[in-house]
Amino acid sequence: MDPADQWVYNPNTGSYEMRLQPPAPRGAPRQETSYGHGTHGTARPTVPRQRETAAPPGPRRRGDTGAPPGSRRRRPEGLQPDGPDGPDRDGPRPSRRRGKAPQSGKRKALKITAITLGVVLVAGAGGAYYLWQRLNGNIGSTEVYGEDNSAVTKGPVNILVMGTDKRSGKGNESYGDKNSVGHADTTLLFHVAEDRSNATVLSIPRDMITDIPDCKIKDEETGDWKTVPGTPADYGNSTPRFNESLGQSGRDAGCTWKTVEKITGLQVTHFMLADFNAVKELSTAVGGVEVCLAKPINDEKSHLNLPAGKHTVQGEQALAFVRTRHSVGFGSDLSRIEIQQQFLGSLIREMKSGDTLTNPKKLFKLADAATKSLTVDSGIDDINSLKKLAQDLGKVPQKNITFITLPVLDNPEEPEGGKATVVIDEAKAPPVLKMMQGDVSFTEVKKKEKAAAAKKADPADVSVKVQNGGDVPGAATDTADWLLDKGVGSAEQAGNDPEKPAKTTLTYAPDQQSQANTVAALMGLPKSALKKDAEAPAGEPMLLTLGADFTAPGTPIAAPDKVPDGVQQANANEQKCAK
Repeated sequence: MDPADQWVYNPNTGSYEMRLQPPAPRGAPRQETSYGHGTHGTARPTVPRQRETAAPPGPRRRGDTGAPPGSRRRRPEGLQPDGPDGPDRDGPRPSRRRGKAPQSGKRKALKITAITLGVVLVAGAGGAYYLWQRLNGNIGSTEVYGEDNSAVTKGPVNILVMGTDKRSGKGNESYGDKNSVGHADTTLLFHVAEDRSNATVLSIPRDMITDIPDCKIKDEETGDWKTVPGTPADYGNSTPRFNESLGQSGRDAGCTWKTVEKITGLQVTHFMLADFNAVKELSTAVGGVEVCLAKPINDEKSHLNLPAGKHTVQGEQALAFVRTRHSVGFGSDLSRIEIQQQFLGSLIREMKSGDTLTNPKKLFKLADAATKSLTVDSGIDDINSLKKLAQDLGKVPQKNITFITLPVLDNPEEPEGGKATVVIDEAKAPPVLKMMQGDVSFTEVKKKEKAAAAKKADPADVSVKVQNGGDVPGAATDTADWLLDKGVGSAEQAGNDPEKPAKTTLTYAPDQQSQANTVAALMGLPKSALKKDAEAPAGEPMLLTLGADFTAPGTPIAAPDKVPDGVQQANANEQKCAK
């Protein structure tokens, strides 16, 4: 259809309008054209259409005819609008605007809906921006010297979660010691496996005697870094306790960070520090946390008063629950750790429940409460970084999260009847820490592939050189002698490795795989320690380089596959009633 045939001049309005009816078939007589109805439904008169003449030659502008873009016709003679002095073609002409076709009720409804939707989207975007800025403004941060890790990393993740007993925040003065700068009252190291299949939450007792290393803190006024001297463990004087790594002597979260790394041998990725209000506000935001008591508790110090059985606690009552210790277990901090693990497991279940994840109001309350209560490191000090970290950690199945307490013993240097401090259990703690260092799950996790049985060579056919890159003097000679005692055909020490590697490695040629498997089995090496070198010359002995993880010949370097007997642990998917 010719676009010009769709537009008809309306003498009543003085402008061209879209014709609503199709043109007559070619050759048929011209019919009168109706211009439809006005805005009030009054019928406009019809005017016979006259044959138009061709436009005069020469250039012409759109304003010359008032026709719509693309029109090739000019206004019919004799149908020009009246000027101020009558129908004078030379008089001024009124402005010509394209007429609007009347809208149907459906089109009007669609237009109103579109406008409404646009307003809602704009308002929603503005509201989202406001909420985003509010959450960002909630977050406090502390810069840790020498640390600026990205929010998400590809390898294992270690999040240091600390609860301080500082009495800051509304309503917390009544808990006593209101002017205290606070301690590392509750400390958890949240270790997430590299493949995100499992996680281990290690509780570190606050009253454990340990070395606190030197650390650097930032001067708030000058912005300069200054060193806070460390404190070596003095078991006789029961000082320092682990909880002194925060708050005391001006120490900040970065000092606890360095202390935890020294104790566990794990590299901390990020930290989160919360005060009393975190427990109150988070438990309220999710609508309460279910807990269980095997017996009634009436603790005057924590203000917890509950009968036996299951209860949903929030706010002040939730804080009282995680602070109680004199009425559970042996009345020690270790007993309180167990009740805190029960609370955190239940909180995780509530946060991951469909009732929370599908409720925008509850989700915002949770995010608002969490960000208001947290101080974090500079790597995750904005809401976008925290969101990315949460999405990464959220991949861990709830059933594969294990709570475990660092094994400790009563401090033998304290007099009988005054057992207030503990020391690390040198028999049970190393296997637990080695499992975490080796990314070994504390729960039954299905492996994607089953490793085939490794073929081993006869020890008499093995030839190896031993190099010492660790901190144990004479380790290369001792290890070579130990291997010869185990029947190895050839073993000799090869001096020291100046690079001082952190991990022990065994480098071998492609045709020495079975020999490497034999040495790995004898030494207790993890699979990650075996390094095949395609360019290693054939016939040369393998090279065993002892790293900082080596302690003594015959002591396995690989992590055990199960927790030692007697180590306290709990699963986040299960609820145990506090006794």
